[in-house]
Amino acid sequence: MTCIEDLRLLARRRVPRMFYDYADSGSWTESTYRANSDDFGAIKLRQRVAVNMENRSLAVTMAGQHAAMPVALAPTGLTGMQHADGEILAAKAAEAFGVPFTLSTLSICSIEDVAAHTSAPFWMQIYVMKDRAFIERLIERARVARCSALVLTLDLQILGQRHKDLRNGLSAPPRLTLKNIANMMTRPRWCMGMLGTRRRGFGNVIGHAAGVTDMCSLSSWTSQQFDPALSWSDVEWIKRRWGGKLILKGILDPEDAVLAAQCGADALIVSNHGGRQLDGARSSISALPAIVEAVGKQVEIHMDGGIRSGQDVIKAVALGARGVYIGRPFLYGLGAGGQAGVARCLEIIRNELDITMALCGHRDIADVGRTILVPGTY
Repeated sequence: MTCIEDLRLLARRRVPRMFYDYADSGSWTESTYRANSDDFGAIKLRQRVAVNMENRSLAVTMAGQHAAMPVALAPTGLTGMQHADGEILAAKAAEAFGVPFTLSTLSICSIEDVAAHTSAPFWMQIYVMKDRAFIERLIERARVARCSALVLTLDLQILGQRHKDLRNGLSAPPRLTLKNIANMMTRPRWCMGMLGTRRRGFGNVIGHAAGVTDMCSLSSWTSQQFDPALSWSDVEWIKRRWGGKLILKGILDPEDAVLAAQCGADALIVSNHGGRQLDGARSSISALPAIVEAVGKQVEIHMDGGIRSGQDVIKAVALGARGVYIGRPFLYGLGAGGQAGVARCLEIIRNELDITMALCGHRDIADVGRTILVPGTY
């Protein structure tokens, strides 16, 4: 496996179609999904020569947590359906590598599962839901699990229409049609893994949300719980309730960035939900510079969306991001080879980032700025 694309192709062969498509798709025409990665390609790098390239360092801090490189694993729902015990395996790979891992509320493995199998602090992603008591309990569970930050997703009040998921019958819980079952039977490696684990439900929700005792009762709960009345006062309430580091995910407009900074966020993630919400929205990398200009001196700026290589990472850092999040790349690695696949994903990105930084004339990622980019290409 020499690049992220190699991992993607192997994951596509090993993961059932409905779950692979869930990870590798966007909403409607998928124009924003494609733009997220395509827009990185237009940004060109300045090659420098005859400079000292010894003793290079990629280490940073993100939201106060040390990271071996400016990369964190993004919160992704249904990770445990890409590979059995997926969230646990991804968290263990991230810990071994030295980068932050973020657990989704809609994960298969529970927050307690991940805490029991790791020793490093991880981050917990949450939504604003109508059941505020559930949110309060989830925040307390994150505190008990020694999570070092909450990541509050702001751009999922209403679910974007994702055509592949509709065609595949992917819901919560997934519908096991004859077509889906037949496809799963062509993935024996995946099936054996799922048969060998007891973690096949939504561990953070079942048994924790009022009235949700099994997968059957989960469907009606999820369809009703995302709160379309979400406001900045809800963000402030969660900040007070949590009391620790708060990262706001889903910021794409400078006006929203200003409001988010005023809410006391410790970091913002410039993100369009991987192109899975508003199709036709601008790419994350194209939105990044204006948000850095608006609030970059007040709050730490992160970004996600479209990262497929270490070169993408350094371009985001050059444009003002403290760090980036990878979702699909680590899911490809997970589907391709479990924990070892996630580790390989991180190794690929680190090596590409390290070599690119050196060839651009830098030894420390902290010194990278817009001077490594060709003017007029960003």
